Amino acid sequence: MKREIENPKGKLGILSVGLNGAVTTTFLAGTLAIRKGDKKPIGSLTQMGTIRIGRRIDNNFPLIKDFVPLANLNDLVFGGWDIRNENVYESAISANVLEKNDLETVKDEMKRIKPMKAVFEKRFVKRLDGDWVKTGSTKYELMESLREDIRNFKKENKLDRVVVIWSASTEIFIKESEVHSSLKLFEEGMKNNHPDISPSMLYAYAALAEGAPFVMGAPNLSVEIPALVELSLKNQVPIAGKDYKTGQTLVKTVIAPMLKARMLGLHGWFSTNILGNRDGEVLDEPDNFKTKEESKLSVIDTILQPELYPDLYNKYYHKVRINYYPPRGDNKEGWDNIDIFGWMGYPMQLKINFLCRDSILAAPIVLDLALFADLALRSGMYGIQEWLSFYFKSPIHSKEKVPEHDLFIQLMKLKNTLRKLMGVNPITHLDSNGVEESVEEYYPD
Repeated sequence: MKREIENPKGKLGILSVGLNGAVTTTFLAGTLAIRKGDKKPIGSLTQMGTIRIGRRIDNNFPLIKDFVPLANLNDLVFGGWDIRNENVYESAISANVLEKNDLETVKDEMKRIKPMKAVFEKRFVKRLDGDWVKTGSTKYELMESLREDIRNFKKENKLDRVVVIWSASTEIFIKESEVHSSLKLFEEGMKNNHPDISPSMLYAYAALAEGAPFVMGAPNLSVEIPALVELSLKNQVPIAGKDYKTGQTLVKTVIAPMLKARMLGLHGWFSTNILGNRDGEVLDEPDNFKTKEESKLSVIDTILQPELYPDLYNKYYHKVRINYYPPRGDNKEGWDNIDIFGWMGYPMQLKINFLCRDSILAAPIVLDLALFADLALRSGMYGIQEWLSFYFKSPIHSKEKVPEHDLFIQLMKLKNTLRKLMGVNPITHLDSNGVEESVEEYYPD
């Protein structure tokens, strides 16, 4: 049965936390260039991906954007917050991700996009300083200022809907505590300036309070805390996260399922990166790296399930390193040395050298998540959107569920969710195997 989905009428606002950062400026420049017809949306599942409907022999593969009612790129309006007071064109030049000739075609539009003052607390991001920041006597007051920003942005731009996306820096590692356990305690904590309430939590609360979906693109403890999940359910707003899956971890979610599928054992997996952008500088601080490390380390264990396959995966060694190396800029390089073993225990190795561009890989993820979060809102879906785990290193999930990390299972889950929304049977890849009635492709109604 097809779900009732509101049409994407009017304009959709995308408010980015970290508006002047490398990821957001790359996303903005690319989206504006795509709208002009100057570039193709390479890397974007919503814009270039297809979805199979029915049997393979039916040859029915519409584009996802033609199958589900997504907001049109021409209806997007951009804004956000940052700790630097400069327009996004200036920031894009400074980030040095894109060639200047690619920025010139969208220069005028980018110069018009300027940040609102950000909520910033240096304790959470020790390597950064900013002078374009909000002031307030309590965290509750700062959160209310963010809510006012969202309302004003919506009113001034005559928007129908807004999505808030965190593409800012990784905060220091903090553990879930009592103040995070309920909405009541969290609201009291904001009024009492509780030290375990981070800026990203204030943005998440403000968005959800204003009925805007919130997407967490960093590995911060944030929107998944019980208090904010409670608010998302109360206000019936979608949430998703966390930590964009772009480079090395993207590769891991492909290679680890291969090892498990072939029942190949693992002795060790050593991963190291060099990165020279602001993200690399922030992660050079041990407390911030700890947050990222927790996100990266969780992937392999969940895929390999050592408790089910102790002979293969019970004692493997997994190490992750990120090194700040300014000359490399945004062009991250990741090395993986993977020690595996096969038949009769004989050792083998895989070595991977991924020379990637961090923001180039992240930008289309931002676009897809904004459009899918808006689709979820218009479809009456709220709370944790586990079907969007495809985009994240550390997918947030309900306490009763185990997160899925296998990239291709995640993609199947995403596409089957879209099929279900549109009243189309999910794809199961079952075969008839000689049975009289073919059950290929369908779950029973």
